[in-house]
Amino acid sequence: MPKQIIYNVGIYVRLSKDDERAGESLSIENQKLILTKYVKEQGWNIIDVYVDDGFSGTSFDRPSVIRLLDDAKGGKINLIIVKDLSRFGRNYIQVGQYIDYIFPTYNIRFIALNDNVDTLNQNSTAMDMMPIMNVFNEWHAANTSKKIKAVIEANAKAGKYRTTFAPYGYIKGDDENSLPVIDPEAAEVIKRIFTLRSQGVTPRHIADILNNEKVMIPSDYLYAKLGKPNPRRTKHLWSGDGIRQMLQNPTYLGHLVQLRTTTVSYKNHKTVKRDEEDMIIVRNTHEPIISQELWDKCREVEASVSQGKKTKQGDTKPLSGLMYCIDCGEKMRLAWNNTTNGSKKKPRKYLRHNYNCGTYNRFGKKACNSHYIKMKDIDALVLADIRSMAALVIDDENSARQQFLSKKEQLNSRQTAEEHKRLREGNFRLNELETLMPSIYEDKVLGKIPEDVCVKLLEKYQAEQKTLSAEVSQLEEKLGAVKKDEQDVEEFIKRLKKYTDVQELTREMCLELIEYITIDAYQDEKPRDIHIYYKLLDKELKNKRYLEIPKNEESA
Repeated sequence: MPKQIIYNVGIYVRLSKDDERAGESLSIENQKLILTKYVKEQGWNIIDVYVDDGFSGTSFDRPSVIRLLDDAKGGKINLIIVKDLSRFGRNYIQVGQYIDYIFPTYNIRFIALNDNVDTLNQNSTAMDMMPIMNVFNEWHAANTSKKIKAVIEANAKAGKYRTTFAPYGYIKGDDENSLPVIDPEAAEVIKRIFTLRSQGVTPRHIADILNNEKVMIPSDYLYAKLGKPNPRRTKHLWSGDGIRQMLQNPTYLGHLVQLRTTTVSYKNHKTVKRDEEDMIIVRNTHEPIISQELWDKCREVEASVSQGKKTKQGDTKPLSGLMYCIDCGEKMRLAWNNTTNGSKKKPRKYLRHNYNCGTYNRFGKKACNSHYIKMKDIDALVLADIRSMAALVIDDENSARQQFLSKKEQLNSRQTAEEHKRLREGNFRLNELETLMPSIYEDKVLGKIPEDVCVKLLEKYQAEQKTLSAEVSQLEEKLGAVKKDEQDVEEFIKRLKKYTDVQELTREMCLELIEYITIDAYQDEKPRDIHIYYKLLDKELKNKRYLEIPKNEESA
């Protein structure tokens, strides 16, 4: 008489968000009821019921299915029962791997009740059909995923805001599209974050400021308003990464940007960032918290050659990271000396800051010469140069404008007018040629002119057309550049006017006006060659880390 096996059963039930549309037939309670009744009818022992509510079957990274498999491998249960194969999983490779290889290795019986699958009866028709059922279950998951993505994309394009919570600074509105509505208290924090960044304060330093002032982090603030404790694992501190994400969020400009992330596939649910062109952007859908001008200023700070580096005292010096050694191209690094009185050092507040070539600081004079310069001296020189340009604008703005345009090496207004005239004449002649060439061919067909004359004229006009088209393109490009340069100069003058009465060099001023500065080698008591390159007037550096420009620069 065969030995009777005592079955210790693990009942597994699962419901995904997509399955909820099927109604009661797939509900957690319905699955439990059917399976519990069946197990009791067989006289088996129910050890535990394993529930995954709201999880997709395409992945086996589900809390309860992991616990179920661990208990099975550990010998706690020796029979797993599910309502049907799709409840266990919709990944035909992994489902087949467990049923055909892993479960037999641990002597685990598997039953999918509604599909008549029972691994104890390997010769049944249901077992023969199981691979086909698994493939169909996965196809269903793939097809459902496509349909859901299509609906989500259509809603995003229609400006429907589908998210659990609005970004910090907003609350979800109660209108048809659930568009964000400004939360005044949090919005003030957002404005401050953008303002600080526009002044050159780094995201990490902004986070430190908010932490020191004990401003609640977004998740704490959210759940405090809901009257609930924050369920998320957090240190309740602002971070530089969190600040950076806020600074890059166009929602604060009043635009809806959705589908910013996606998953690798319907099987692999790892979140990846979409390319910008694949995101769905609907502009001007709600009230902005910050202005476009402030947003652009933050972008400019981020594009600067210096992102700012704090000293041990917690501040960022005005020219930190903006200066380069003219000889090796390395950035100038901030250092300090203790001023002394005999052999006795004075307290830290008497530190004398200076800059020197980064290569020289690390490797000494074998690698590069000293480019030592006192911070107070270079600050004073730059401030004086800015004030002199500001004074020029105040005294004679038109003269200053012409000087700045000349600095960008553009043609004067008279030459520009002549080029506009040549452009008009060129376009007029091109239109004439477009009419002449067909008419010559028609004259040839009608016998009004000989064929050889027609060919010569066509060749002449075609050559003229080719040359003229190239000249017109060059003029259009050049005049377009002139217009852009004029706009840059106007913007520079606008910025410069803010600093007409400035008495001290500030970080914000430097980031707004200065592209970079070059410093030549230090020679005791000899004149220095220092060149200041200004934003909007001088060419931007392609490589922000190292200087890649000719060394024969003019003195500032």
